[in-house]
Amino acid sequence: MISNRELFLKNTAQTSTSPRLIEVEKAEGIYLYGPNGEQYMDLVSGFNVSNIGHRHPKVIEAIQTQLEKYLHVTVYGEFVQSPQVTFATELLGQLPPSFSSVYLTNSGTEAVEGGMKIAKKFTGRRKIIAATQAYHGSTQGALSLIGDKKYRDAYAPLLPEIEFIPYNSIKDLEQIDNQTAAIILESIQGEAGVRVPDKAYMQAVRERCTQTGTLLILDEIQTGFGRTGKLFAFEHFDIVPDIVLLAKGIGGGMPLGAFVAPKEIMDVIKDNPILGHITTFGGHPVSCAAASASLAVILEQRLPQQVAQKEALFREHLKHPKIKEIRGMGLMMCIQLDTFEQVHSVSEYCAKQGLIIDWYLHHETALRLAPPLTISKEEIIHACKIIIDGIERFC
Repeated sequence: MISNRELFLKNTAQTSTSPRLIEVEKAEGIYLYGPNGEQYMDLVSGFNVSNIGHRHPKVIEAIQTQLEKYLHVTVYGEFVQSPQVTFATELLGQLPPSFSSVYLTNSGTEAVEGGMKIAKKFTGRRKIIAATQAYHGSTQGALSLIGDKKYRDAYAPLLPEIEFIPYNSIKDLEQIDNQTAAIILESIQGEAGVRVPDKAYMQAVRERCTQTGTLLILDEIQTGFGRTGKLFAFEHFDIVPDIVLLAKGIGGGMPLGAFVAPKEIMDVIKDNPILGHITTFGGHPVSCAAASASLAVILEQRLPQQVAQKEALFREHLKHPKIKEIRGMGLMMCIQLDTFEQVHSVSEYCAKQGLIIDWYLHHETALRLAPPLTISKEEIIHACKIIIDGIERFC
């Protein structure tokens, strides 16, 4: 009999030459379970998705309730669907008042595509600026913004008139001018190895955009929904972007994304041409029901307010001379080592000890640390012990 692992390798597309091949039978809370009773603590939250853990009861209940009503009924933006309306209204209630219109998508990369389109059409400009080492997704438009040249060149030609500036460098903001439609930045760079910008830098970006009529797009796809200790990471910098991009932690484990803007900006897709940005499955009613339940859990349990204490506990129990640095904010951190070989060995060791930890697309010498916000004090201490054991063995 052919195993699921063999069928996986034979019949499903592979995204790398060395997939992890951990078979998952079930997930609950902060744990994944294999077919033979294996238990793994998930310290990456399905890559910043499961902010409230896997299969939260409130999310499952909301999904089941919506399943009894309807699934997909038509393309996005035509029929009045209660889950979409309810979630969009709840989301706007948590954002600054300048935001007044939500476009729901299937994913983060689709949110990026939509944000780019409305920025160009609203401003009438073509140039977009992104940051070196940025990651915004893998579709052709979003890939055009990726900060690593080798990833762009492999799929060239991509979008024209994209320029790059160093992240967190105030002097390079002069490149933003009156020909720039938008600058798109991650509020905290993720795949670059968790790079937290200076508050002065983010405020300088906002000021320069205001001066030049450039739209500021902030990518909160990894940082949103409490991960950094605020519901949205841009709140740490006392600024408000013009467009915000959301996904990952938005849907409680269901596929969903969004780009959010003032209505005057969003309305450019309504005509000239009509249906200027459309999606069949974006804002799926089941995903929106799950998102409403997930947001309610985050707010009612005050999960963002618990993040700083949990971050401090991780930092306290991850002190070791072979750790070069722990970077990050809240429960979005990285453990800096010396080499990818060390990272890979420690990661493999942790998996064998029942702990899932990973690394970064553009920074392979650091371990990714982004557990569900619901992780307990005891679980943090236990996880840190395994990580330190692995570092002592392989670094």
